[in-house]
Amino acid sequence: MSVPAGYDAGHSLRIDIRWPDPAADFDVYVLDADGREVAGSASSSDPETVLLPAVSASYTVRVVPYAPLGDSFSGTASLITAPADPPPSTATPPTYANSWAPDGITDAHNAGEPSIGVDRASGAAMFQAYTSTLKVTYDSAGAATWRDKSAIAANGCPQGSTTSLDPILFTDPVTHRTFESQLAGKTALTCYTDDDGETWTPTGGSGINSGVDHQTIGGGPFAAGGPGPLTSYPDAVYYCSQDIADASCAVSRDGGLTYGPAVPMYSLLDCGGLHGHVKVAPDGTVYVPNKGCGGHQAVAVSENNGLTWTVRKNPSSTPGDSDPSLGIGAGGTVYMGYQNSDGTPRMAVSHDKGRTWLYDQNVGAALGIKNIVFPAVTAGDDNRAAFAFLGTTTGGNYQDAAGFKGVWHLYVATTYDGGQSWVTADATPTDPVQKGSICTGGTTCGKDRNLLDFTDVTIDAQGRVLAAYADGCTGTCTTGGAQNYDALASIARQSSGATLYGAYDAVVRGKHK
Repeated sequence: MSVPAGYDAGHSLRIDIRWPDPAADFDVYVLDADGREVAGSASSSDPETVLLPAVSASYTVRVVPYAPLGDSFSGTASLITAPADPPPSTATPPTYANSWAPDGITDAHNAGEPSIGVDRASGAAMFQAYTSTLKVTYDSAGAATWRDKSAIAANGCPQGSTTSLDPILFTDPVTHRTFESQLAGKTALTCYTDDDGETWTPTGGSGINSGVDHQTIGGGPFAAGGPGPLTSYPDAVYYCSQDIADASCAVSRDGGLTYGPAVPMYSLLDCGGLHGHVKVAPDGTVYVPNKGCGGHQAVAVSENNGLTWTVRKNPSSTPGDSDPSLGIGAGGTVYMGYQNSDGTPRMAVSHDKGRTWLYDQNVGAALGIKNIVFPAVTAGDDNRAAFAFLGTTTGGNYQDAAGFKGVWHLYVATTYDGGQSWVTADATPTDPVQKGSICTGGTTCGKDRNLLDFTDVTIDAQGRVLAAYADGCTGTCTTGGAQNYDALASIARQSSGATLYGAYDAVVRGKHK
């Protein structure tokens, strides 16, 4: 297949591979004239979609039957007009100070796919890495102190450090309760703390007949008009996970001690099994994002405390390899950050719970970012949000372990006008997070899956952004040496610039307070 000359950067080549049976799965890879893989899509979405620059070139499209089930496939290639992005924000980019867990902490170098929360009463950041829960505090100059506050038998959680398939942590910003959970098949080993890890309380862990993979925990207010709390704890707690053929979510009405039955959010007829992390809006609406729902990225939405769910797609998006992420503003505005099928970081905004999407745009173009992984989004005031991701200015197939030579940094894009424009900053300008390839193919990967599957981002009581990530390039790698495939527990904390709470701009801007 050849792309004719005469098409410029305002166009893209779109390749779609479709098949009749939604239970089947095909993957697509695009090779250049020398046989090198330049793009691919293996998201379990139907169709699988690849976007390529519309330049004069010859490509070979290879379709791999991952789970064909006797099905056949068809393909289309079309030249499309790429939508024009609005100008970037003229706001001053925030800056970030980075800190790393000391070597004496268990799992300091085993921190792939970390999660983070902030106890807004104490100011402590709670960081999950494998079976370790770490408490990070900051002094008036912004210096960080890391302490191990893991959930173990000695402090009330006998199952906390037993095992893990997928660790996750969530801190409720209103109640200040932190949950740490270790996936254990179709259940979870979960404890919570109300004192930043000094003591822990064991729980039932998950809903009845939950899924086997990709667990997530979140919480927030109950939606009006439905069953509310059973105890004095005011907020709902949600446990969601996927079970290959579908994904489900269960709700706790007693502060996370016990959960009701797991309710399906969608099946493979709607979306791929894997999903992002659950978020709850101030009005109790619950959202779980997905990277591949019928050729688009989408959110599964419940407006009745998890009793029923509806999938709502972003029609401007195409499926990606990393899970999308959501941030929800104080007025309910939903910000969805995602990796498009061409690898670029995009953000879209919804004011009607995902029914329609606005301002969909590439937030990395101003810095020349060509590929990203691990979107993570948070929000504060209704018109302010931040989108953290690992990005590189090198294009091409970032999963090519032998051929990809990109250098990855942690970037954070911020909006102060409700998502109409974004200013993007390199949060690790002198310290690469990874060199070379990053594999997002699960257990089929080699050593370049050291960062695992996601990062996380949150804000503190003053609206400062804190991004949790695993630093894969440490020691001599940082100063020019070879990639060493580390996974060091790391936090980038906002140190200057307007925060996500406008009331604190004059207090925090330009200071570490």
